[in-house]
Amino acid sequence: MAPLRNGRRERFAQLVAEGNAAAEAYAEAGFRADRKNAHRLASEPTVRARIAELQERGAMRAEITLADVTANLKRIAEAAEEEGGAPGLSVARAAWMDVAKLNGLVVDKSENVNIHHEISDKPMSEDEWTAQYGASEGGAG
Repeated sequence: MAPLRNGRRERFAQLVAEGNAAAEAYAEAGFRADRKNAHRLASEPTVRARIAELQERGAMRAEITLADVTANLKRIAEAAEEEGGAPGLSVARAAWMDVAKLNGLVVDKSENVNIHHEISDKPMSEDEWTAQYGASEGGAG
């Protein structure tokens, strides 16, 4: 099926296919926010068919990508191992590591910094602020 002729309807179908709620997709596609109209549009046969097609394409792409890339990397790794020698083993090691990373078996180290801010409707006194955050440099007079 070709894209819908109406650009806003096509965008709506794409957004729904990506997992957005119909009402949100309706507004984001450029229509005036209206839940009933969003539901009505999502129920139209041509729009439903387009959403189904986009979802099917996305699922096939995701499935094929992971399976194909993994298979190709395995093939490269095995061929490099057969070749042997330092260069071949280096290529094989890199390919096997890529397979492991792609399939979630290895995670690169990364720094994870979580900052938690509490929001209060009661302002801090200057003494409380200084106790929690320390004196400021240069200060505000």
